[in-house]
Amino acid sequence: MRVGRPGPQQQELGIRIPRPLGHGPSRFIPEKETVQVGSEDAMMHALFADSFATLGRLDNVTLVMVFHPQYLESFLKTQHYLLQMDGPLPLHYRHYIGIMAAARHQCSYLVNLHVNDFLHVGGDPKWLNGLENAPQKLQNLGELNKMLAHRPWLITKEHIEQLLKTEENSWSLAELIHAVVLLTHYHSLASFTFGCGISPEIDCEGGHTFRPPSVSNYCLCDITNGYHGVDDIHASPAASIPTTESVCEVEALMEKMKQLQECRDEEEASQEEMATRFEREKRESMFVCSSEDEESAPTRDVSRHFEDTSYGYKDFSRHGMHVPTFRAQDYSWEDHGYSLVNRLYPDVGQLLDEKFHIAYNLTYNTMAMHKDVDTSMLRRAIWNYIHCMFGIRYDDYDYGEINQLLDRSFKVYIKTVVCTPEKTTKRMYDSFWRQFEHSEKVHVNLLLVEARMQAELLYALRAITRYMT
Repeated sequence: MRVGRPGPQQQELGIRIPRPLGHGPSRFIPEKETVQVGSEDAMMHALFADSFATLGRLDNVTLVMVFHPQYLESFLKTQHYLLQMDGPLPLHYRHYIGIMAAARHQCSYLVNLHVNDFLHVGGDPKWLNGLENAPQKLQNLGELNKMLAHRPWLITKEHIEQLLKTEENSWSLAELIHAVVLLTHYHSLASFTFGCGISPEIDCEGGHTFRPPSVSNYCLCDITNGYHGVDDIHASPAASIPTTESVCEVEALMEKMKQLQECRDEEEASQEEMATRFEREKRESMFVCSSEDEESAPTRDVSRHFEDTSYGYKDFSRHGMHVPTFRAQDYSWEDHGYSLVNRLYPDVGQLLDEKFHIAYNLTYNTMAMHKDVDTSMLRRAIWNYIHCMFGIRYDDYDYGEINQLLDRSFKVYIKTVVCTPEKTTKRMYDSFWRQFEHSEKVHVNLLLVEARMQAELLYALRAITRYMT
């Protein structure tokens, strides 16, 4: 049926015509600045076709991610393998685990997508009434799900042992690796969804209204629900005329990068000083408030898919609790995690490795209006700041660079998107890197997604390795 203003005949028949609540795939990015379907190049067209073939739809995550086609290709390949190719877990388990993971961050967008997929592959509708209606084996995964999502540094080999040795409801090692990768994938994808302000599609809950448009194209009911007129919703600092202040921000950031490079060339800090700077940055990250909102209670619709709704992110060194620093050279993705995953779930280690590398190394050598810029220092600062928030330290990195390159509003955005993504606001998105392109901000979100996923994986895989040895 064509979506439009109902004609006299439709009104007589009482047909309710849905219309979209939002404008475009993102609430944060003006629709005219996203890639328009029909005007994409050959590579993007092929990716859209792949996405449609895999998901049965062209979803809004794809329409925002396509700013970076090389990454999107790797992402779609990995997600397709996890959900649909041969693997240790049955298909309906995979989608149910996706629901459990997305629900931990109240991400109704992803929950709704996987509810439909779960039913499509023959999942039992009763399981959707609440986690207590799912098999005990999946219920047992609830503890690992909440720790991975909110406090992965607390995972121990005992948690792994409990899952692998629960008699008739036990997990095999291969099944558990598959489940862990799915959980971390969807926790991170929730971060991307909230960080980029992804809107629900018109056929999804929250994506449409049946109220007729008013003369000014929006009505009072829309405003109270946070939807505004086209001009209002699309007005953002990134899209507006450059201000002197925001242009200066870019120049100042580039100058700091240049100075830091010169300092690096001149002298190298001692190992003791590097360790001190890491501890200082780790402490300071606790005082970056990750949200400007009050605590929000999850809706029953989403919270029924997980237990212990009061359990959330807490900084790992709060309340006198000391968590030992996770030293990257003792257990790294490259030297340890990759081979463990690839051994127990063939090819997935390779797919994840490729995706991590693409996100970390992705560059167009631009910064806002400047070309031919080496952005590696900035990308590394973002990645290492996220790992620092998770207590992971790289011995060869000078953590003093983070405070030089990432200002407070940017740190607030990073911490919110990574730790409590459901609290991300458009104001936070607009307030950092005000003169940068939206594609550059989406790139930031790809770094956040992959750094977060790798950090969660490292804690889980280290615990599995300890259990195995």
